[in-house]
Amino acid sequence: MSDKKQVHHLHIVLTPEQYRLLTSNAKRCGLTRRAYLVRLLEGREVKERPSQEIKALRTEIHHIGNNINQIARSVNAGIARAEDAKRGLYLLDQVYELMYQIAKK
Repeated sequence: MSDKKQVHHLHIVLTPEQYRLLTSNAKRCGLTRRAYLVRLLEGREVKERPSQEIKALRTEIHHIGNNINQIARSVNAGIARAEDAKRGLYLLDQVYELMYQIAKK
């Protein structure tokens, strides 16, 4: 007996609109049509890939977070100035604004 799992082939008929929907939904998720359908059948979560704008906002938030961490380290080491702490608060405010922009979408 073979180690390969038994597979079943399925032929389905879709209207042009159904096919368009399947293709566009799968593409937005970064999946093939087959992988998209299998995930739906298995009840697994199917998420759209984030847009380029969301990716750019995430990157910006990451950079701001790094700056805030550097400021926090200098404050904890006792070498930060009052302006550094103010800059950290400003950066934190930017993070909240970017997160708000993401949440609105």
